[in-house]
Amino acid sequence: MVVSEDVVKTKVERPVYPFTAIIGQEEMKLALILNVIDPRIGGVMIMGDRGTGKSTTIRAVADLLPEIQVVAGDAFNSSVDDFELMSEEVKKVALSNGQLESAYKKVPMVDLPLGATEDRVCGTIDIEKALTEGIKAFEPGLLAKANRGILYVDEVNLLDDHLVDILLDSAASGWNTVEREGISIRHPARFVLVGSGNPEEGELRPQLLDRFGMHAEIRTVRDPEVRVQVVEQRSNFDSNPELALEKYNPAQLELKQKNC
Repeated sequence: MVVSEDVVKTKVERPVYPFTAIIGQEEMKLALILNVIDPRIGGVMIMGDRGTGKSTTIRAVADLLPEIQVVAGDAFNSSVDDFELMSEEVKKVALSNGQLESAYKKVPMVDLPLGATEDRVCGTIDIEKALTEGIKAFEPGLLAKANRGILYVDEVNLLDDHLVDILLDSAASGWNTVEREGISIRHPARFVLVGSGNPEEGELRPQLLDRFGMHAEIRTVRDPEVRVQVVEQRSNFDSNPELALEKYNPAQLELKQKNC
């Protein structure tokens, strides 16, 4: 296997709110940090009211992580040297000592919409290629995009039971198998599963709690001074992201080095 030295780095499209700028919610932040350090923990379930910064914090912790080296143009974020993190196509090239061009990209952070279908999650037949080229091809789903990253499921307590089982099984095994119209695809799906929910919108099913490695419960900030501080910091970031990122850069670097 030959890995090309032409390394391409992707650019961040928009600024992400700094993890170290998030006030409070220490339990949630610690649970997320522990899971990205060691994904074998089994993910984290975060329960709390709306407006408590769940989505912001999850995106922020993903932005903290170092870029990963992937096979350029591969839809599964395949590793260039770890066979357990390679798609079947990439693995064939590697075993035949073919050349793999590498690229660096941010750790993927994938949101799973509440109304997502099984095809959208697992992948399905590429209809465009079937119609235009007359060939059966696989169109990767969200599990493929989340490989080697974070899969975030908001309102997981409202998600269909069948999809929940698929997510939990993939998170536990690290693989996703899809069989559609004569096509059988198996690809790596190693991700940190993060679920969140609002207790007011339904109780969390007991079987869900059993499948997550950690559980964090967060509360709305009640202290008026802290609430003002939260609003001011967010407003300052939205008005001038570059200045805010520069301000928190030392704290971000310190946290990165501490968890390396």
